[in-house]
Amino acid sequence: MSFNLRSVDTVESISKEDFKKNYLDKRKPLIIKGLTKDWPAREKWSTEYFKQIAGDIEVKLVDNSKADPKKVINASIASMKFGEYLDLIKREPTQLRIFFFNLFKHRPELIDDVKIPKELMGGFIESMPAMFFGGSKAITFLHYDIDLPHLFHTHFGGRKHIILFDNKWKKRLYCLPNTTYALEDYDVANPDFEKFPALKGVEGYEVFLEHGDTLFMPTGMWHWMRYIDGSFSLTLRAWDSSISRKMASVWSLFMHGAVDSAIKVVFRERYAIWREKLVFKIAEKELKKDLKKAS
Repeated sequence: MSFNLRSVDTVESISKEDFKKNYLDKRKPLIIKGLTKDWPAREKWSTEYFKQIAGDIEVKLVDNSKADPKKVINASIASMKFGEYLDLIKREPTQLRIFFFNLFKHRPELIDDVKIPKELMGGFIESMPAMFFGGSKAITFLHYDIDLPHLFHTHFGGRKHIILFDNKWKKRLYCLPNTTYALEDYDVANPDFEKFPALKGVEGYEVFLEHGDTLFMPTGMWHWMRYIDGSFSLTLRAWDSSISRKMASVWSLFMHGAVDSAIKVVFRERYAIWREKLVFKIAEKELKKDLKKAS
């Protein structure tokens, strides 16, 4: 059993006008295979190269475990030298991954290997190029980014499986109250519709990225990712041009970040238990509403 998934439009290149009209304005994802064709990173970047230039950096690691309700989301479970970690993900399957790593802070010269696609849109947050590394068993839980940027996600060194959902499905995806991530008790790749009935009928997209491919994910898009091979990605982030979306970003950071963290510190497990019960009621109510609309 699976969600109702369709493929994402794929192009080699695209004009600014077509991108804005058909994808940016419509909040629709897109794969651009040739965006990186003139990036030095496309030929230069590899685990061996990063090991040579930054192997001594200590990195924090996360795995596929369900988030601890007492801790911030994506809290690290271990650390090791970057070079040792890169050897690990190329040598054997592992769940260990590196989340939101600003390698450019340690090696600023790497920015010369990337060309920010300003020819497609403005608003790029050039101070926040984020990198993500994972072994061939690593999975990124289902979520959308708390600050609501547009994302240009480029993959390197292997293959990656991605499932996407429009934000309108938020409640039926069992989004936990006061957060931007879903209940982690179901398998996104193979959901149990009997246990989680609101998931049945949810529509999404399925993507398989290869080396050098770039996936555009519009603001608020839910994403789940699985590393097929030990590999890595670069995400470039850009603000939406509308004032209303910028205001929504500030509110999301406050409500889903500061407020949620404060409540978690005070109530700990009780808060986690309460919202995991509430999320089923919210999802069931939303399912009934959608079924009523469709009848």
